[in-house]
Amino acid sequence: MSGLGDASVRDIFNAEAAKRILITDGAFGTEIQNWKLSEADYAGTLSLGHDQKGNNDILALTKPEVPAAIHRAYFEAGADIAETNTFSANRISQADYGAEALVREINVESARLARTIADEFTASDGRPRFVAGAVGPTNKTLSLSPDVNDPGYREIDFDYLKDVYREQIDALVEGGADFVLIETVFDTLNAKAGVMAAIEAGAALGRDLPIMLSMTLTDLSGRNLSGHTVEAFWHAVRHARPLTIGLNCSFGAEQLRPHVKTLSEICDTLIMVYPNAGLPNELGAYDEAPATTAGLVGQRAEAGQVNVLGGCCGSTPAHIAAIAQGVRGLAPRAVPVPAVRTRLAGLEPFFMAA
Repeated sequence: MSGLGDASVRDIFNAEAAKRILITDGAFGTEIQNWKLSEADYAGTLSLGHDQKGNNDILALTKPEVPAAIHRAYFEAGADIAETNTFSANRISQADYGAEALVREINVESARLARTIADEFTASDGRPRFVAGAVGPTNKTLSLSPDVNDPGYREIDFDYLKDVYREQIDALVEGGADFVLIETVFDTLNAKAGVMAAIEAGAALGRDLPIMLSMTLTDLSGRNLSGHTVEAFWHAVRHARPLTIGLNCSFGAEQLRPHVKTLSEICDTLIMVYPNAGLPNELGAYDEAPATTAGLVGQRAEAGQVNVLGGCCGSTPAHIAAIAQGVRGLAPRAVPVPAVRTRLAGLEPFFMAA
């Protein structure tokens, strides 16, 4: 942590969240696409022996001015939080590019880049800016078999995935990330491996390392790919004392409406929601205008259901600016104090009698 003084980053963040609805940034992948980078831009001088085009995370090493410009644009739009450009910066995902050996360097430099720009904006007006170390789900799943003929088969196990996450988290913290953002959770067991890695990383540092958790839904009934409802997911991860919990990616803001409401009523922590800018068109592009997205997420703010808002796929600095403007002056959600009960989870939530 840097630029935020000596107090606990959890305390600073909670203090800011008590004053207003905070704003996280928007999409990185679609913003990078707008730069129309070539293979040479991605590959730089690394000589990895694999095509690198599409490996957005490696730009921290080969074209750092691109993620730097995107971070700066989101802060200028009103964001309080920069998510590092590290969604796939892990050993499993980087194996597709032959870049496994660069995982630590990618994460350190990505976090350092976001940290530097966040601190510049904090110094300019005294308003704290935060860096969330983005940890994606990888392209493997612990809960489901990739082989329809062998339901018990798994490509990786829990301990291996935890180690993969630990390598990434340690590097993000070294680079200056304030929190660990375990996002786009399609498999709850994958998320639990990430949670365990973050807890162990914090213990090794001898300090609190706040965790943010964000689930993605794969159908309109409100379940992720491993079959958990949003309430069951909360029961499964509540022990981690997440700084925020919420939903990202999935569908547009309107489709997430009932599930945001559910989380807002049961979670005794902050709610962060950053949906896609609507649903993609037949060409995979996102057409939802900034004012439309801002109006839809603003309804959740007006209903007192959110503490942090932003955008995922298809969102731009213009979307984030519209969201920031739209919720200015609105009161943040009041964190409830649920009754003390034993809450468990299978695919559905389960309660012990009071």
